[in-house]
Amino acid sequence: MSSRASDLATAFSLLSRLPVPRDWINTERNAQAAWAYPVVGLAHGVIAAAAMLLATALGLPSALAVLVALTALVLLSGAMHEDGLADLADGVWGGWTPETRLEIMRDSRIGTFGVVALALSLATRAIALWILIDISVSYACVVLIAVAALSRAGMPFLMALLPQARKDGLSRSIGEVPLGAAWIGLALAGGPAVLLLGWSTLALVFWGGLAALGVGSLARRKLGGQTGDVLGGAQQITEITLLLTLVA
Repeated sequence: MSSRASDLATAFSLLSRLPVPRDWINTERNAQAAWAYPVVGLAHGVIAAAAMLLATALGLPSALAVLVALTALVLLSGAMHEDGLADLADGVWGGWTPETRLEIMRDSRIGTFGVVALALSLATRAIALWILIDISVSYACVVLIAVAALSRAGMPFLMALLPQARKDGLSRSIGEVPLGAAWIGLALAGGPAVLLLGWSTLALVFWGGLAALGVGSLARRKLGGQTGDVLGGAQQITEITLLLTLVA
């Protein structure tokens, strides 16, 4: 198998619950495979859009069709990014030092800040998609696909540009991501987005990039660097920013 195909399978094994044959995965290329993160998002977006389209075809109202799409996204990722957002919120606002914040984030229990962050995230994404689906079901499906890919394009950049905040953990086990892989990922996310949404993609890349950099800056100040939870939180906040940009 080519290295690119192996990278793609490796990225899916890390960020998705979609089945991947074990002999296709090469964990030694976890860092190099970061370019494929937006491709995983693209696949998730296509499946979620198909679920939303099917829900509307079956006669479900817009609000329920949106919930079907969001449920699909959560199930496809195993709520990985939502978990990261909750842990990041608990840690950043629940501790006073980088050490205590990281310890809070490692705790499997969820705190008040995490609950509030999850509630606001799901509510904002649902309302934004509800507004878009009432404009056009096909447009909402296109948005879902493009945003799912673009919201994951910032993760490799954070992994390449920020130091590791922990001496262990998921992000540490992946290793140092080459900056070139991050640029490839952005191109793979931006290409389909331009085809689907046209030049409004430029605004999405701008605001989405600011959102990802904002999370990275916060993590640098509060934690000393990035972790897997930081990356998951960045994906969620970027996704929200992209949806709000299109709504605006």
